[in-house]
Amino acid sequence: MSTDSDSDHPTIFDTTTCIRKGLCPVSSIRNKDDPLESHSLYFEQHGTGPEKIIFIMGLNSSSFAWEWQVEYFPQIADYSVLVFDNRGVGNSGAPRGPYTTSGMAEDAIALLNYVGWTEHRDLHVVGVSLGGMIAQELASRIPERIISLTLGVTTAGGWPWSNLPPWKGLSTLARLTFISDPEVKIPMILEMAFPVEWLDSKAEDDTQGRTNREIITVVYRRRIQLTRPQKFVGHVSQMVAGLTHYVSPDRLRQISKNIPKILILTGDDDHLVRPSGSVHLKEHMPEAEFVQWEKTGHAIHMQHVKRFNGLLERVFAEGKQHAPSSD
Repeated sequence: MSTDSDSDHPTIFDTTTCIRKGLCPVSSIRNKDDPLESHSLYFEQHGTGPEKIIFIMGLNSSSFAWEWQVEYFPQIADYSVLVFDNRGVGNSGAPRGPYTTSGMAEDAIALLNYVGWTEHRDLHVVGVSLGGMIAQELASRIPERIISLTLGVTTAGGWPWSNLPPWKGLSTLARLTFISDPEVKIPMILEMAFPVEWLDSKAEDDTQGRTNREIITVVYRRRIQLTRPQKFVGHVSQMVAGLTHYVSPDRLRQISKNIPKILILTGDDDHLVRPSGSVHLKEHMPEAEFVQWEKTGHAIHMQHVKRFNGLLERVFAEGKQHAPSSD
């Protein structure tokens, strides 16, 4: 079933696994009288399995960044996948800002309710970067619906200045704000999101002998061609959401107690979110599993696709095992 025509919203994903796509009318569901909340969320649902996964993307990136996860999980009979564009990016609306991670989490809840994913202990949540911040807020609001929570390359936040990226990431983000030419933007994005050593290495399993940089450049070029240009208000407002994000140690401990399985995943060469943010999460989420990969940058789900997807499968299975049958 589709709520909007494919021609209105061209997709990067495999259309053969798509069972529903379109716009979720967040404003009508939540508060139609508030002009600040006048927006809809673009979403796609892939696969028909009983295991439900919602993927939440990070700063100024559309759901197309989950390409290799949407390619993988719906092919396994157990899984259904829900991806969406956060407010302010892609095919979703860009209401007046600034945005907050709590408001963006409320968007995700409206979408989950809209597609009928409302059952008890029926949901695997995966968020990276800003998406991991949104996932924390989501887990504070609907913990009883979540089986597993994966927090990738993210932070609990704090004072706005403590949420600033390292200098390389901050300076690159500032320059990208005013650059529209994809051929100028892509090299900057790559060196911000991936380790240079990895980019210049030969890609595994590539029959053409290309480097990772060559392959990822093609991926980003195609993604940009199919993604609606981001409005300035969306770009800045999402950045404000990241800078103002904060989940207290008490709230982190509560999330940790309430969700059967939590994974905290980070790299060691991240120019956008310091790995110390993940260490802080683990300090206040004692039940969570902490994993750090060496020579790994911010785009962890793209740099190590097979490893990332395999880790998620294990986390999903352990979440089911840990969830009390009478919970």
